[in-house]
Amino acid sequence: MNSEQTQPLFQSGAAESDADSHKALGEESLAPQKTRIMGRVSYLLAWFGGCVSIGTFTMGSSVVGTLNLIQATLAIAIGCFVIGAALALNGAAGYKYGIPFMVQARSAFGFSGTRLPGLVRAVPAIVWYGFQSWIGAGALNMVSATLFGFDNLIFFFVAFQLLQIGLSVMGFQGIKWLENIGSAFILASLVYMFYSTVERYGDALSANLLTMEGSWGLPFWGATMLFLGIYSTMILNVSDYAREHKPGTGPGLMTTIYSMSILPCTLFMGLIGFMVSEATGIADPIEVFANAVDNTPLLMTTLMFIAFAQVTTNVLNNVVPPTYVLMDVFKLKFRTATVIVGLLAFASFPWELVKDGSAEGLQIFVQTYSAFLGPIFAILVVDYYLIRRRELILDQLYNPEGPYQGVNYAALVATVIGVIAAFSFPAVSWYASLIPAGLSYYLLMKHWPACQRFTH
Repeated sequence: MNSEQTQPLFQSGAAESDADSHKALGEESLAPQKTRIMGRVSYLLAWFGGCVSIGTFTMGSSVVGTLNLIQATLAIAIGCFVIGAALALNGAAGYKYGIPFMVQARSAFGFSGTRLPGLVRAVPAIVWYGFQSWIGAGALNMVSATLFGFDNLIFFFVAFQLLQIGLSVMGFQGIKWLENIGSAFILASLVYMFYSTVERYGDALSANLLTMEGSWGLPFWGATMLFLGIYSTMILNVSDYAREHKPGTGPGLMTTIYSMSILPCTLFMGLIGFMVSEATGIADPIEVFANAVDNTPLLMTTLMFIAFAQVTTNVLNNVVPPTYVLMDVFKLKFRTATVIVGLLAFASFPWELVKDGSAEGLQIFVQTYSAFLGPIFAILVVDYYLIRRRELILDQLYNPEGPYQGVNYAALVATVIGVIAAFSFPAVSWYASLIPAGLSYYLLMKHWPACQRFTH
C-alpha cells in the first residue's frame, strides 16, 4: 500500500489541514503530516540555524593534542557528510509518509517497545537543552554585567529558560521563522569569531597545529565520530523534521541539504574551540570568546550571538524530540509537553557541565549515548529499506491492537548486540554498532517465529 492510498484514512480528526501551506502556531500532532511548511531553502536554513551547538566547540577542545589543524578540519568535514547521508536515509520514511520518529519506530520496536528509542533520544536532548541554556544565560549575564553592572547568572538562566519555553510552544511554524531569520546573523557572527580567533592566535597556532604530527589512525576516526555524535541524536528523530519539508526533493539533494546546512556551523565552531583551547588552554566558551575579542561592542555582539544560537538550536533539536516522546507515551498535548521538557532541563544540572574539566566529561557523554543511538539507527534503516521495502501501511502504525502491538524483541535483542559492539570500541562507538545491530535485526526478523507478525 503506498502513501497515496493510506493518507485518506487520517484526513478526519488529524490536527493538520491540507487546505494550504499555513499551519497555526503550536498546531502539532503525531498524525501523518498533511501541511508541509518548509521548502528547500527554508529547510536548509532551519537546519543551519539549529546546528550552532556550543557542544561542537567543546568537542573541538577535546581533540587538542591529538590532531593537527588539517586532521581536525577533515575529521569535522567527514563527520558532517556521514551525518548528511544518515539523515537522508533515516528521514526518508518521515518525508514520504509525514510521520514522526515515534510512529516510524513502531514497525521495528512495537507500540510498547518504542519507549526504548524514545527514552534514548529524549535524555540526551534534555541534557543538551540544559547545557546550552546555561551557556546562553552566561552570555547574557556577561553582557548585563559589562553594560549595566547587574551580575546574576541564576536570574538569567531561569529567565532564558522561560523565554525558550515560550518560543517552543509555538511549534514548527514559530521554529521555521526563528531559524530562517536568525541564519544570516549566525553566519555573519561565526565568520567574524573565526576571523578574530585567527587574528589573535594565528602565530602561535601556525607553530603548533600545522607542524604537529597528529594521528590518521583510530584517534582521527574517533574525532569524526565525536562531531558526528553531537548530531547522532537528530539522525534518530530526523523524521520529526522531514515531515515538515514539502515533497519533491530526491535523496541525493536531501543529503546535500543536510550536509551543507550542518558543515559551516560545525566547521567554524569546532575549529574555533580547537584553536583557542590549543592557544589558551581554556575550555569554557564564554571565557574563550571574552578573551578572544578586545573591542567591547564586538564582544557584546559575540555574546548575544552565543545566546541567540542556543535558542535556535534548542527549540529545533532539543525540544521537539522529547516533546513528541511525551506526547506518545503520556498522550499529552504539544504545548503541555514542551513546558514539561523545558522544566526537566533544569534537572540536568548544567552548571556542572561547564566546569574546566567538562570537555572530557562531555566527550564521554557523547560516546556513551552514541553507543545506544547507533544500533537504533541501524535497526530503523534495515526495517524500512530491507524488511518493508520502503512501503509502510499507516493504519497499522496507528492501530495499537494491530500487528505492531506490544514489543518486538528482535529489535531489543539487536539493540543490545549493537550496544555491546559499541562499548567494545568506545572511541568509534556509533560506527562499531551499525553492522552488528543491523545484521542481527535482519536475521532475527527473517528467522525468529515470535517476530513474524512484525513483518506484515
